[in-house]
Amino acid sequence: MSETSETPQSQHPGDPSAERVATDLSAVVGRLLRRLRSSSADSLLTPSQRSVLARLEDGGPATTAALARAELVRPQSMRLTLGALESQGFVARAPDPEDGRKSVVSVTEEGSTTLAGVRAAKRSWLADAIAAELDGEERRSLAEAVELIGRLVDK
Repeated sequence: MSETSETPQSQHPGDPSAERVATDLSAVVGRLLRRLRSSSADSLLTPSQRSVLARLEDGGPATTAALARAELVRPQSMRLTLGALESQGFVARAPDPEDGRKSVVSVTEEGSTTLAGVRAAKRSWLADAIAAELDGEERRSLAEAVELIGRLVDK
């Protein structure tokens, strides 16, 4: 390999370090997530309730224990979250087809509708912000950045 060939990790003078980009990206993503959460604040769902509903909607029915593992919380905490969602009619329990001693939780139609509303509010806020703040070239740059971030996340 010659001295002039580049690898993805090579750095040119003036390029930001990977550590600097990681720090800045982490901070911006954190602020973005807080803004997205606040854009759907009227949904009456806590962030953990939204996360569990989304997991059930995307992954299908699950046991309390499986949800607790996936969400990195104690089973007792997951039972409280599921109890709140069940009292609002957003999830329902049914016997586990593989083990009748257990139950599986799934999203109800009302839960799906509520989650769709939360997701729509977030997308709407973000689309409005992009339209109001960025010109065409900046939107293209943002679209490219989204692809790059997707590559990092999917790795």
